Amino acid sequence: MAVTTAPRQAARALPDFKDVERVCRSLRPVDPVYALYPKKFRAAAERFLKGFPGTTLYAVKANPAPEVLDLIYASGIRHFDTASIPEVALISKRYPDAVCHFMAPIRLPGAAGIAYKKYGVRDFVIDDEVELARVLDETGALKGKRASDLTLFVRLSTPVEGALLELSSKFGTNAANGARLLKLVAEAGCKPALTFHVGSQCLRPEAYSEAIAICAEVSAKAGVTLAALDVGGGFPVPYPGHHAKDLSVYFAEVRSGLAALKLPKGTPVYSEPGRALCAEGVSLVTLVVRRRGSSIYINDGTYGSLDEMAIPSWTVDYPKRVISLTEGGTPFERQGPKSPYKIFGPTCDTLDVLPRPVLLPQGTETGDWIEWGMIGAYSCALRTGFNGFYPDTFVTIG
Repeated sequence: MAVTTAPRQAARALPDFKDVERVCRSLRPVDPVYALYPKKFRAAAERFLKGFPGTTLYAVKANPAPEVLDLIYASGIRHFDTASIPEVALISKRYPDAVCHFMAPIRLPGAAGIAYKKYGVRDFVIDDEVELARVLDETGALKGKRASDLTLFVRLSTPVEGALLELSSKFGTNAANGARLLKLVAEAGCKPALTFHVGSQCLRPEAYSEAIAICAEVSAKAGVTLAALDVGGGFPVPYPGHHAKDLSVYFAEVRSGLAALKLPKGTPVYSEPGRALCAEGVSLVTLVVRRRGSSIYINDGTYGSLDEMAIPSWTVDYPKRVISLTEGGTPFERQGPKSPYKIFGPTCDTLDVLPRPVLLPQGTETGDWIEWGMIGAYSCALRTGFNGFYPDTFVTIG
């Protein structure tokens, strides 16, 4: 399939600024602004395209904003982890040469059939017999129609530690049942494959080689040669205070696991990074609507771009800086000692408050702007229109 250099649907032209200070000076934004850094997107994609021993899929759920997707596509990513028909449709229509992989283990009724027949999706995930039968039925494989063009990934639960957010309690099956399902997939005439997810923001590189070892056990028990392996996502971002090792260490663990697994030459190996491809490329610029003592009210919050901060186990502290303007309109960054502030969002709901204090310069005042860095993952994805607030302003930097 020929690779195009631009999406069919033209990207929305975005205002471009040298830096966020100029965004504040020129726009004096009242609404939140997503500042996109194209160079950071390219650097993130390059780490995977050059370092990961296989094909990289971008997990659309991490940030489905078209402005973000365009930068990821422009950085060379052509495969996408899609988990719903709307995501499949979005990618298929916007990037005709892209390949969608439907990597959600449980889909809405009819979704597998639509993905297969309308959008040409050939990769699906299952973790029980019900979903296996549903995929085979909806794609026509039960009627003997081209089952051999289906790759069905059996998702395994991986009881390994080290991730901020675990992702094996909702989906995934144990080794014994995984071997049984893998054998059923092969008997149905489909290409048998395995997948897992070690959890979001995984700080233990060894989790990948350990999970691949489980795949080796399952494959051997089933007596089935794998047609593909998907190591999922979970690759971390170096947030402040999170001493994540370089991704090269993670890729080395994957290679180590693959060497022990001994897949046939040419077997596809996939990864599904979401956070690792989009987090560093976006910052959020919020207005200090009001400072009242040690409380600060801003124009975004837990019903918008900062929803992830409300997760109890989420301990990430995004890099922050405060930008102000002189009376003459010259932007400058607030410096000096910092104090803890309670941050409230713009809605009328008392739940719209960050769960822990945020350190900001003591001189922070009403009318300043706070830039929250490295916030590309799940910010746009989780924003709501509650109370009429819906952040949707984008600019590029540099």
